[in-house]
Order: sequence, then C-alpha cells, then structure tokens
Amino acid sequence: MTEIDKIAWIHLIGGRILSTRSRGRDVYYLPGGKREPGETDVDTLVREIREELTVTIDPSTARHLGTFRAQAHGHAAGVTVRMTCYTAGFVGTPHPDNEIEEIAWLTHAHRSRVSPVDQLILDHLHTEGRLRPA
Repeated sequence: MTEIDKIAWIHLIGGRILSTRSRGRDVYYLPGGKREPGETDVDTLVREIREELTVTIDPSTARHLGTFRAQAHGHAAGVTVRMTCYTAGFVGTPHPDNEIEEIAWLTHAHRSRVSPVDQLILDHLHTEGRLRPA
C-alpha cells in the first residue's frame, strides 16, 4: 500500500473554508501539498501556500488541527493520502498562482465537490460547528 504525505492549510471565515482547484482537475482540494525532502510540516505549509496562493504564512501561529486518511483521488485503489492539517495566520490576500486555477469558499453542502480526504475534513469541521451546513 502506498501513502501520499500532504500538508493542508485550514482557513475558515464565516463558516466557509478556503479551497482550491488546480488546472485540469474536476474537484476542489484544500490548499497545501507534498513535503519536500528535509522539510518539516510547517516548512511545507509555508512553501506550498506561498506557491499556490501568494500569501505568507506566519510559522509561529501554525496549529495542528488534525490528521486525516482516505483513498487518494484519481489514484489506483489502495493508494491513500495522509493529510496533516494546520490553521495559521498569514499576511496578504489569497490569489490563485502556479497550478491553481480557482479559489472558492465552500460550506459542508459542497462536500461532493472535494476529494475524499477533504470530505472527511469538512465532516470534522461541520461536526465541530466550525463549517456552515450550507
């Protein structure tokens, strides 16, 4: 079994979560990405969010929200993704950059439009009362 190690930024405003859609993809993903050799979780978070959304994460404010596992979207059966999620303060205004074509503010009602691991995260946030139902 193969596991993909990813880090995600959880940014909520008014019960909506910031999500991204990459060029050529049919679902939304939470912003973030794969770790490079030698990077810590926070190093990966800072680099990926700068590359994808042109904002600067404040590493001192990064807080672990949870780690979630599910079948990796678009991969063969048995390939899972482990998504380690963080909240964090930032400087700047999120704008799509590099491979990101679109950003969107989603509620729990958009659950079917995100990857399987993101569905688990949306469910968790909804259960906690942090994500609006619609």
